[in-house]
Amino acid sequence: MYNKVLTMKQYIAECFGTFWLVLGGCGSAVLAAGYPDFGIGFVGVSLAFGLSVLTMAYAVGPISGGHFNPAVSIGLWVGGRFPVRKLAPYMIAQLLGGIIAASVLMAIASGKPDFDVSSGFAANGYGAHSPGGYSVWAALVCELVLTAFFLFIILGATTKQAAKDFAPIAIGLTLTLIHLISIPVTNTSVNPARSTAVALYVGDWAIEQLWLFWFAPLVGALLGAFMFRVIAKED
Repeated sequence: MYNKVLTMKQYIAECFGTFWLVLGGCGSAVLAAGYPDFGIGFVGVSLAFGLSVLTMAYAVGPISGGHFNPAVSIGLWVGGRFPVRKLAPYMIAQLLGGIIAASVLMAIASGKPDFDVSSGFAANGYGAHSPGGYSVWAALVCELVLTAFFLFIILGATTKQAAKDFAPIAIGLTLTLIHLISIPVTNTSVNPARSTAVALYVGDWAIEQLWLFWFAPLVGALLGAFMFRVIAKED
């Protein structure tokens, strides 16, 4: 009974954490990035994504491990840190948290008279829907490589040899750096739950291009975990 209650708390924690990530990161992009004359810009959005992960990693990380991302869960499984039996429930909880957050963000954003969800809603894209007009191949490489290093750093920061209690800081700053690099390319995903949540509201092109923001992060996570196991084999 105790184990069942603990497991359910882990799923709820993942839902809450992903909710905060999508609301904080995508919310900053939709509501504050381009606010007339004094918006926070893409640097501020990058910091918002990093802070959302950092804060929730401290808040619920001790409960669920603080994944908040299907790619992270996949990578931790490949890295030998996460049981396969919890993989699907974690991913469902993450998707649910992201979708609820996107719904709350939609409710807030639509309160502005000239709001138009088709203009982007922080959705990820390539080609004509890339902020910088980057091709599908550029987007694929970018998302794959950055997710791989994200997982590599997560695994390294959470080893027994790493400085205790500093992992959320390293992970949050890594996500900030990833956004600083790739917002112009894809609006930055490295997280299928984040991409799916807002794409469901944008529809059309965002749904058509969503495949890349599942494929590249998941493959990148596998590569990152494999690299870590080869280079930094744990006892």
